[in-house]
Amino acid sequence: MRRDGRPQEPDFHRDPSFRTGRPTAMPPYEDRPSRAKLFWRRQRRLIRPGIVLLVVVGIGTVGARLLYDAASEERFAPLREKLVAMEPLPIRHVVINGRGMTSEASIYDALGTNLGRPIFGFSVEAARKRIDELPFVDHATVERRMPDTVIINLTERTPVAVWQIHGHFTLINRAGEEVPDQGLTGKNAQAFLQLPLVVGEGANTAASSVIDALAKQPDVKSRVTALVRVGNRRWNITLKDGTTVLLPEGEEAAAFARLARYQGSMQLLDRPVVSIDMRLPDRMVIHQVPAPAPPPDAAKPDPSAPPSDSNQTTQQP
Repeated sequence: MRRDGRPQEPDFHRDPSFRTGRPTAMPPYEDRPSRAKLFWRRQRRLIRPGIVLLVVVGIGTVGARLLYDAASEERFAPLREKLVAMEPLPIRHVVINGRGMTSEASIYDALGTNLGRPIFGFSVEAARKRIDELPFVDHATVERRMPDTVIINLTERTPVAVWQIHGHFTLINRAGEEVPDQGLTGKNAQAFLQLPLVVGEGANTAASSVIDALAKQPDVKSRVTALVRVGNRRWNITLKDGTTVLLPEGEEAAAFARLARYQGSMQLLDRPVVSIDMRLPDRMVIHQVPAPAPPPDAAKPDPSAPPSDSNQTTQQP
């Protein structure tokens, strides 16, 4: 008690029991790592970037090797066989760029594969060489685009017709100009067989319009072997059976449409006729094949009868 009668507060700092109750020293830390563990922990921090670097270098080396092998058909062939055996990734898309004169079917034949076949199941280099052999192809590229696309880029030659003048045959473009670097062998000989033939002076410069008009009537076009320029003004067409069709000047498209209409209704182009004159807009004159000569013992015609031309008929439009 204090002298003023108030209770005295305990002095914890002076109380020996308090002082003896406090711990005199810190207990040892049981989980502290050893020096060896600390050493390896530091080394692991240094080793981890090195491992990542080695993995990246390994992937890059494998990728570079694959690209190197893919560049050579001889080196890539064994790898392609293994890839096909392991995982036959199917072709789902074939993209053809630059196709004009070349048919799609001929490109697929030359490619050597098709949709649904393994993308590694054909030789890119061999396919390119086969496509280069097609008549209207100047050069081509073929590439795989993973995982399912084959891309073909064509650069075609641009002839639209064969022009015959003074016994010489020349490939021409739409402007009537000669297609360079040509001959009568190889791909040019095949092109000669597939292109329309235009004949005569000035036929080269006037060919594109009449060829375009003829292309709109495929039934008529399939029967035409030549388009002959007459007087540098109009055209005659020669059919495969030898029939000559005389077209009106400047009205080729309308004449082809009339021929197609008559072919559909009366099979006019399948009949044995000599010529079909369509130069008049309101009629069509058909010259039929002459009748065979009568046998010697046949009755002679009456000389008093008026002459008649049985080999010519006129068809009103």
